[in-house]
Amino acid sequence: MREFLYTLTQGINKNDIPKEYSYLINDFLRLKSLKLHKNLYKLDSRYRFGVVDVTRTNLGFLEVISKDKVKDLLIETKDLKGASKGDIVLAKRIFTHGRRPKAKIIHIIKKKNLYQIVWTKKINKKIVGINITTGLETIISASLKSLKLLPSNTVLKIDAMNGTIVEVLGVLNDPKVDEKISLNLYNKKEYFSDKSELEAKSFGSFVDKNMYPDRIDLTNLPFCTIDPVTAKDFDDALYFDEKNWTIYVAIADVSEYVFYNGNIDKEAKERGFSIYFPHKSISMLPKSLSENICSLKPNEDRLAFTFKIKINPQTLEIEKEELIEAIINSKQRFNYEEVDKIISTKQNKSNISFINSLHNLTKKIRKKRLEKGYDFHSSDIRMTLDKNQNLLETFVEKETASHSLVEECMLLANKAAAKMFDFGIFRVHEPPSYDDIANLLDQVAELGIFIHFKTDLHSLICEIQKKAEELNLREEVDKLIIRAQKQAKYSAKNIGHFGLGFDKYTHFTSPIRRYSDLTLHRLLKSIIRNDKKFKEHLLKNIEPLCEKISELERESDRVAYDYMDRKYARWAKENLDEIFPALITSIHSTIIASSDGKIKGARIFIIDDDDAELYEKIETKLIDSDIATTKIIGSLIKKNV
Repeated sequence: MREFLYTLTQGINKNDIPKEYSYLINDFLRLKSLKLHKNLYKLDSRYRFGVVDVTRTNLGFLEVISKDKVKDLLIETKDLKGASKGDIVLAKRIFTHGRRPKAKIIHIIKKKNLYQIVWTKKINKKIVGINITTGLETIISASLKSLKLLPSNTVLKIDAMNGTIVEVLGVLNDPKVDEKISLNLYNKKEYFSDKSELEAKSFGSFVDKNMYPDRIDLTNLPFCTIDPVTAKDFDDALYFDEKNWTIYVAIADVSEYVFYNGNIDKEAKERGFSIYFPHKSISMLPKSLSENICSLKPNEDRLAFTFKIKINPQTLEIEKEELIEAIINSKQRFNYEEVDKIISTKQNKSNISFINSLHNLTKKIRKKRLEKGYDFHSSDIRMTLDKNQNLLETFVEKETASHSLVEECMLLANKAAAKMFDFGIFRVHEPPSYDDIANLLDQVAELGIFIHFKTDLHSLICEIQKKAEELNLREEVDKLIIRAQKQAKYSAKNIGHFGLGFDKYTHFTSPIRRYSDLTLHRLLKSIIRNDKKFKEHLLKNIEPLCEKISELERESDRVAYDYMDRKYARWAKENLDEIFPALITSIHSTIIASSDGKIKGARIFIIDDDDAELYEKIETKLIDSDIATTKIIGSLIKKNV
């Protein structure tokens, strides 16, 4: 939406208004904030689109939507008109004769939060709601008598506009309420409508390949899946024809089951992505599809959208790419650990004979890819919970040879898909700005890595990584490099992918858990079937869809991180006054450390260390933990541990 509003400030042709935003044009015309001149809609110069920020004193600021750096506009409390932090609004400039520029809200375009999540607290004989993220008091539109019937610290979902109770989520001191809080903070749903569930179950649980005479039958080929040991949905399967140096990347053919604009499709579009908690997943599709008929389960015939990629054994160049609508039958379900063992021992007792040869090939492909792309050393923190959803332990999941094998195959398929169109849905990643690189060089200099700026960003970043390796700081420095970069997103127009070093890239390989991939599958089918009418229909509103999917991706990530933060906060609450090792991860404005013992990754705000150094090892005592806001406070005990 932000991109569309920015376009409207510059001017947009009447015929180019995306259908998804046509209602906004009517609103703006009614408010007389929009001008129409020679079929061109343009925002009146007296008005601004922006995002609202609100202080604890209820004073507002408007971050103007612009490509240039524009000073925020002050909004007096009386002029907020019900807008709250994060809302996208239309505002009118107030001219102040030399004083700080102001504005008043004219129209709330999009509420950031339709609902508030609060917990009940008794204050001066009244029961009020405490906003779970801001800590601010909120009036609940319910009688005192009914509120007194609720248990202490009840967690409620209330309407952001009028304060009425929408749902009782649980009690704050119950660890099982955390998933409900995290989901509802971003208005995410766990369960599907009855219509969608019924539609999903109607496809049954098996594929009769005789019903698909026009599909290419690949069921004789020994495909395999490689996934985490806990995986329940299998998006992708691999087969390597060693004789002809051809990799087959088979992807669940979800679009054959999720009808465009059908019940399931509408709900999947609103979800955008599957969300993964340590103990469960909130899937984008009903489980009858994601874990059954769409999933490439072993020894089951399945519909698969499959890339057949022939590689030159000498140059490693792609000789031929073919996209086919196929039926496959995966012969083996591997987990990553099993494949790592096959690669390391060179012993393979399974019926899948190509694992080691495919590993050797993808190693070479990866080496060639990194001549333009980047190799970032990273590790993900995973949690183990007990039956009551309390945090037991954390472990670090590092990338291994099996992960790399799968990743390179998926990258090949994604690149092949991106070559098939010039306007559609790309995965793009802009290069970092000059300011971002300058800031990065300052940060690594604090760690003793001194690099002179050069315009060749690839060699610059590789030089930083080499020096970091020598100082045994590679993973920490890679995090700084990643932070310096812009966020990858979806775009209808191709601008390349800086991080991967690709001229064209998209997401093809996960239609079970990403709506972007499902959309791409539909586009690719319209291309190979020469269905021009459906292709034009898909592309008509593809730009706002890309923007929406990018927003949903960020939200899905925040839900998962919020849940982890809640588990860390409960762990900290149970361990107050205990001393733990930690690593300083931020020294700007606030000193933040990351726990580094048995429980890794908890963010701890250090209150009494003004001269901390980045990535310095410390010991900290946990002195406070707020389960509602997830904020953990620690006191410095010892430095340079």
